[in-house]
Amino acid sequence: MTAPVTLRSFAVTATAAFLAACAVGPDYRAPEAPAVGLYTEKPQPEQTEAAPVRGGEVQRFEAGAKISAEWWTLFGSSELDNLMRTALTSHPTLAAAQAALRQAEENLNAQYAVLYPSVDASLSAKRQRITGAAFGNPAIPTNVFNLYNASVSVSYSIDLAGGARRELEALQAGIDFQRFQLEAAYLSLTGNVATTAFREASLREQIRATREIAESQERQVQLVEKQFALGAISRVDVLAQRAQLAQTRANLPPLEKALAQTRNQLAVLIGKFPGDAGLPQLDLSAFQLPQNLPLSLPSDLVRQRPDIRAAETVLHQTNARIGVAQALMFPQLTLSGSYGGAATSTPNLFDPGSRIWNIGAGLLQPVFHAGQLQARKRGAEAAYDQAFEFDAVALKAQAEAEAAARESLEVTRAQLQFGATSYLALYNAQRQYEQAKIGLVQAQAARYADTAALFQALGGGWWRRGDQDPAWPTLAK
Repeated sequence: MTAPVTLRSFAVTATAAFLAACAVGPDYRAPEAPAVGLYTEKPQPEQTEAAPVRGGEVQRFEAGAKISAEWWTLFGSSELDNLMRTALTSHPTLAAAQAALRQAEENLNAQYAVLYPSVDASLSAKRQRITGAAFGNPAIPTNVFNLYNASVSVSYSIDLAGGARRELEALQAGIDFQRFQLEAAYLSLTGNVATTAFREASLREQIRATREIAESQERQVQLVEKQFALGAISRVDVLAQRAQLAQTRANLPPLEKALAQTRNQLAVLIGKFPGDAGLPQLDLSAFQLPQNLPLSLPSDLVRQRPDIRAAETVLHQTNARIGVAQALMFPQLTLSGSYGGAATSTPNLFDPGSRIWNIGAGLLQPVFHAGQLQARKRGAEAAYDQAFEFDAVALKAQAEAEAAARESLEVTRAQLQFGATSYLALYNAQRQYEQAKIGLVQAQAARYADTAALFQALGGGWWRRGDQDPAWPTLAK
C-alpha cells in the first residue's frame, strides 16, 4: 500500500504546484518578524518594586513564559470569573463577529464552485404558431403545434490565468481576517471587563476612604466646638474645621456618580441591562496580584496579537486581488455542451429521432475597455502598498506617602492636645493624609489594571484556548 499512497501524494503535490504556477499575480510572502529583542533602550528589570500594602507584592517577569488563555483567573476572584463567563456568552459584539466569520466561510464555500463544471437540467413545454411568411414564403399554410424540450447542459470555465484561484485565495484571507477580528473582539472584551471591574472596586474603596475621613473630621469638629465653648480657641478655627469637613463631603457625590456610571458600563460589557444585571459589589482587597508575569519577545508578539495578524491578512487579501485583476486581462476559455430531446408530443420526446445535442468552446480576449482593466490592476497594487510601563514604583511611593501622612496626622493631633502646635498645622496634616489615602487606593487599582493591560497587550493567550477550530493556526511552542 506504500507505493499508491506515495504516488497519490506526489500527484496531489504536483497538481497543486502546477496550478499555483499557472496563477498570475504575485505570490504572497508574509512579512518578516522584526529582529528586536528589547522593548526599550534599557533592559527590562527582572522584577517590580515592592510596597508594604495590599497589591504591592513583587511581580517577576518571565521572558518567553506561556500566557494563560484565561489570564483573568490569576487575579483569584470568583466574582471576576463569573463576570467574564457572562460577558463571553451574552455580549452582542462577539455574536456579530462570529456571524461575520460564518458569512466569510460560506462565501468561500460558494466560490469553490468555479473550480468544477456546472450541470443544469431543463424541461419546457410551449404552444407555437408559425406562418410561412416567417420563412419568406407566405404560401406555406399556418401551422399551430406543441413543442416539448428536455435537456441536460454542462458548462465549464477553464481558469487559464488563475484568476478564480486568486479569488479563492483572497476569500480564504478574508476568513482569516474575520477569525482574527473575532479574537480581537474577545481580547478587547475580556480586557475591558477586567479593567472596568478594577475601576468599580477602586471607586468603591475611594468612597469608603472618603467617608472614613469625613467621620474623622466630624469627630474633630465636635472636639473643636467644645474647645471653642471653653474659650480655648477662636471661632476662625471652628469655621476652618467645618469648611474642611464640607469639602470632604463634597467629594462624595462625584465619586458616587462615577461608580454608578462604571457599574452601568460593566453591565453593558456583560450584555445585560443595568437594571437587571445583578452585579456584585467588588472589593479591591479581594483581588490577588499575579506574581509571575509573562513577557514575550517583540518578534513573537507580532504573531500573538490578533490585531496585527488581522492587518497581515488584509495584506494577503490585497496581494491576491492583484492576481484577480491581472487575470481579467488574459483570455477566458469556456467549454459547454448539452444533450436532450425535442418533440411535438411527450411520448416522442425520447425517441432516437428527437434527440438534440450541441458542444462548443468559447474564447474571450479583452481587447479594449478604455483602460478599465489596467486601472483595476493598479488600484489593487495601490491597496497592497497601503496595506507597558508598570506602576510598581508609583504604588510604593504612594504607600510610603500615605504612611508618612498618617503618622504626621497622629503626631500633630497629639501635639495639639498638649498645646505644642496650632490648628493650622492640624488642618494641613489632615489634608495631606486625605490626599495620600485616596492616592494610595488609585495606585493600587492602577497596579491591577496595568497587569490586565499587559496580558491584553501580549495577545491574551487566545491560541491556547480549548475551543479553537483544529484548522486554526497555532502558536503554541
